[in-house]
Amino acid sequence: MIILTKEYYSKVFGTLKEVNINNLFARSVVENFVSGTVYVDDIDNPTTFYVVHPYGMSLLFGKNDNKEFNQEFKKYALNNNNIRDSHEWMQAYPKQWDSTLKKLFADCSIKSSENNSNLTKNIIELNTRVNFKFDPIKYQDLKKEITPPQVPAIKTGKSEFENMQGNVIPLNFWNDTNDFLENAIGYSTYYENELACTAFAAYIMDNFLELGMETVAKFRGKGLAQYTCSKLIDYCLENNYEPIWACRLENIGSHKLAQKLGFTDILQIPYYRLSN
Repeated sequence: MIILTKEYYSKVFGTLKEVNINNLFARSVVENFVSGTVYVDDIDNPTTFYVVHPYGMSLLFGKNDNKEFNQEFKKYALNNNNIRDSHEWMQAYPKQWDSTLKKLFADCSIKSSENNSNLTKNIIELNTRVNFKFDPIKYQDLKKEITPPQVPAIKTGKSEFENMQGNVIPLNFWNDTNDFLENAIGYSTYYENELACTAFAAYIMDNFLELGMETVAKFRGKGLAQYTCSKLIDYCLENNYEPIWACRLENIGSHKLAQKLGFTDILQIPYYRLSN
């Protein structure tokens, strides 16, 4: 595995365009919207690629039968060299990678449903990634059932960007406050004078806008997520963006929320949690 420097990212474009699963996070790295890492098998003529977004999402794609690269990748996936202190959540394309990775990880993989001890080191945890398709007609029907909170959502600004707590927050997807304010959009909801929920554009590419959403734990179950996300979806519809949603199947809350907002499950693929 060789790190590809930014001046050679154009070598990734052609193969990445062929990836038809959700790949906006990988594009944001390759197209230099955020600073991630790109690994390849060969600098001059790369055929296998691994793109890592700074949030910890990654995409493995291209040629799947490169034995030398695959063996190096296994060591990377198991973090044998201790080069990272957090997980990476990986998806792979095309489908031929599924059988390749099944063999490659045969001695170190475990299903998330069987990982009762929550092992995180020297194992690859197997999950499922869900891609959705937005149905605007279904959304308009479901929107009628949303009850607005006492305090309406506001456009996410500097304070909300810098103070929102949680994992899926704008701070983890944009370089800094100015980058977000100039190039993205979000809506935030307060509850009892506390910042409670934020729905934001994690990526905006072409006519696609992928939603990110977080609700502070103590404010969950109050309908804030559905309401706040609906404000962002309305923005998409008003500005000709197609809303994009993807999540782990095991994330029951996110999966149900997507369905409440008019998204339909169209694809489920293996999702690998790499060791930390």
